Amino acid sequence: MAIRLIRQNGDEILRKRAKEVEKFDDKLKELVDDMIETMHKNNGVGLAAQQVGILKRVIVIDIYDGKGPIVLINPVITKTKGEHEVEEGCLSFPNQFAVLLRPKEVEAEYYDLEGKKQKIKAKDLLAQAICHETDHLDGILFVDNMLPGTLETIKPE
Repeated sequence: MAIRLIRQNGDEILRKRAKEVEKFDDKLKELVDDMIETMHKNNGVGLAAQQVGILKRVIVIDIYDGKGPIVLINPVITKTKGEHEVEEGCLSFPNQFAVLLRPKEVEAEYYDLEGKKQKIKAKDLLAQAICHETDHLDGILFVDNMLPGTLETIKPE
């Protein structure tokens, strides 16, 4: 496993649409392991493959609920319910936060590391993370959907 460099705001790869994963092999497992390690090292809740320079539809999420990280490959949000204002940040935008409208609940289909189709129902923080990371796969950044005037920069201590 290795810590990978997180691409920062302004890197053009963050604006590209990721390609579907077709091979579920050891190289994919290595990427996922690296992404999880990179996310944890940077105290993140989620990470998309674009953020480490790979144009593949892979996201990892850990909301630190004791269940461990979730890996979603080729995820597609199939249903949303409700809407609420949430504050978000992004590892590609260090120390910046904004308020967005996100669904309260989502359902998504995805593939696991073995290439088996799965479904997930999520609410609150997990739903928010799935939406945020799935947006990354389409080149959409949280600042694209922020409520006007809500972007804040926090100075690191």
